[in-house]
Amino acid sequence: MNTPFKVVIPARYGSTRLPGKPLLAIAGQPMIAHVCQRAIEAEAEEVVVATDDQRIFDQVIAMGLKVVMTDPDHQSGTERITEVAEQMGWDNDDIVVNLQGDEPLIPPAYIRDVALALGAQNQAGIATLAAKIVDSEEIFNPNSVKVVLNRLGYALYFSRAAIPWDRSSFSIKGGVPTHSMPYLRHIGMYAYRVKFLKDYCSWQASELEAVESLEQLRILWYGEQILVKTVAKAPEAGVDTQADLERVEQAILQTGSI
Repeated sequence: MNTPFKVVIPARYGSTRLPGKPLLAIAGQPMIAHVCQRAIEAEAEEVVVATDDQRIFDQVIAMGLKVVMTDPDHQSGTERITEVAEQMGWDNDDIVVNLQGDEPLIPPAYIRDVALALGAQNQAGIATLAAKIVDSEEIFNPNSVKVVLNRLGYALYFSRAAIPWDRSSFSIKGGVPTHSMPYLRHIGMYAYRVKFLKDYCSWQASELEAVESLEQLRILWYGEQILVKTVAKAPEAGVDTQADLERVEQAILQTGSI
C-alpha cells in the first residue's frame, strides 16, 4: 500500500548530558544530518526539522533541508510537531512520523512501518512500535517501557513495571516467564494524523502519565486507541552520552550506513 507520510524531527540544543547534541559530528557529519538521511531513506514525502535554536536552524538550512523555528516554551516534542503541522498547512488527514533527533541508527524500514500501519486502519489516530523482549531481566528494568496489546493490536496499557504480571513465576524477582505470551518493549516512535495531534494538544495532562512518567498514557486516559506495530527487534539505542556518540560513530563507520 502506498501511503504518503511526512517526518518531523524535533531537535533541541539544550541537552543536560550532551549539550548541542544534534550538531555533534558523527563520521564527519552532524548527527541531525544522519537522522534526516534515515527519514529520506524511508521514502518520506517531506522531512522537516523542528527546533527552537538558531544554530540548529542555520545548520539544517546549510544542508539544503527544511526546518521550522518553533516556540521555545513547548513542553513536549508532540507540541512542537503540532506547531510544525500548523505552520506547514498540512491537512487533518496527513500522516506525520515523529522521529527523534538523536536516533541516527533508526532503521528506515521502521519509520515506514509505523506510517503504513497507521494508514492501513481508521480506528486510531496514532500508531507506535514494539518489539519482543528476549532478555528476562529487561522485563524488570524500569527504563524499558512495556506494552500489553489486545487481540487487534491496540494498546491496553504501557508501564515501566513488569506487565503482564506472570503470577506463577514472578514471585521471585528475575523469574523467567512461564506464559507463552510475548513480553513487548515499547519503541518510542509515533505516527499521527494531524487532526489527532491537534486534539492531543488540547487535553490536560493525566494522573497516569504523571505517575509513570509516560506521555502516551494521556491518550489512553482520554479513551483513544493507540495502534502498535510489532517489529522484529528493538533498534540500536540513540545518543544520550559521549559514549553513545562514539558507539554510534563506530557502527556507522563499520557499515557505511545502517
